[in-house]
Amino acid sequence: MDVQRKLEILADAAKYDASCASSGTEKRDSSDGKGMGSTAPGMGICHSYAPDGRCISLLKVLLTNACNYDCLYCVNRASSNVPRARFTIDEVVKLTLDFYRRNYIEGLFLSSGIIRSPDYTMEQVVSVARKLREEHHFRGYIHLKTIPEADDALIAEAGKYADRLSINIEMPQETSLQQFAPEKDVRAIRRTMGRLRLKLDEAEDSRSAKTKAKPQRFAPAGQSTQMIVGADSASDHTILHTSANLYGSYRLRRVYYSAFSPIPDASRALPLVQPPLLREHRLYQADWLMRFYGFDVGEIVDDSAMLPLDIDPKLAWALRHRDRFPLDVNRASREELLRVPGFGTKAVERIIATRRTTTIRLADLARLHVPRHKALPFIVLSDHRPSPHRLDAAGLIERFKPKATQLGFGF
Repeated sequence: MDVQRKLEILADAAKYDASCASSGTEKRDSSDGKGMGSTAPGMGICHSYAPDGRCISLLKVLLTNACNYDCLYCVNRASSNVPRARFTIDEVVKLTLDFYRRNYIEGLFLSSGIIRSPDYTMEQVVSVARKLREEHHFRGYIHLKTIPEADDALIAEAGKYADRLSINIEMPQETSLQQFAPEKDVRAIRRTMGRLRLKLDEAEDSRSAKTKAKPQRFAPAGQSTQMIVGADSASDHTILHTSANLYGSYRLRRVYYSAFSPIPDASRALPLVQPPLLREHRLYQADWLMRFYGFDVGEIVDDSAMLPLDIDPKLAWALRHRDRFPLDVNRASREELLRVPGFGTKAVERIIATRRTTTIRLADLARLHVPRHKALPFIVLSDHRPSPHRLDAAGLIERFKPKATQLGFGF
């Protein structure tokens, strides 16, 4: 099989892994004339999005889509009837360098099916990164998938070369993982996450220590994971509770949510249709509220245990807690402002900086990039005060729901 055909198979097989953002690593470049690649601002990896909204490019492939495991939700499972391929180490290295020279990519996202053993697979993955860094002095971004139960020495070496490491938790509930992926052990996955956290903490301590010794390097962009949404019966509350536990226990940089996609020759235990993509989007919004807006899981999801699809979770919270509004923008604390619908973290910082020198008025909202339509019913300004009747009206939610559209017949 030629390399082009391998690339078609293994790039397509890698598309189901969503955890490929490139933010948070150290800054490197080759402006000194040595090496190749960079992680400078404005550069990136993969067709994903950085926190500032940039679209970033990545060579995202599997080393092989052959796998010993038979996870029911995975298109590359052992019993799946799909074409199989495997790159050599040199082929992945050459592809990465050639794609970089042509300005197609700025880095590599490399995963693999499990072949022979976790240690053998992890050694193959690490060898690609080692060769790029040591033999070709590649300074671009590298994200490696960590294989559960791989030897600790291999994980340490992976962190030496990679910017980010990740290991997928796969399912939000242990019982679901046992049902759909019996060869995988959630305890082994969490043990590996714990080992990664310990090494990340050690590297951070060595960087902060006031010694002349060179700081220890270990995956400066941290670790991430991914959960499949909609393959089992887990509610949004369960998914977000699992995410909150992972953030607290292992200091993950990101939890990625991937809506289940039906696969060929699927097990009857799996749903026939995929969940709405909007559900995945709402989970990302809720995840953002936990990480940057100070919300707890219990505040985000109400008694129904599912996030509403017609409005975003922050607005849903505000409508359930109308007694806290309207809020005086010129006096409220930062924590209170972050809970106003339409107020993002950057907008809140601009508001706080502006009100130090002047009183914020209605006309200032556009200059501060605040969406007035969503925020006005919940805030008080020097020249704006919503009527209590308007805030308490039962029909307020209808103002924010998307307008109904006439469906076509497709011809």
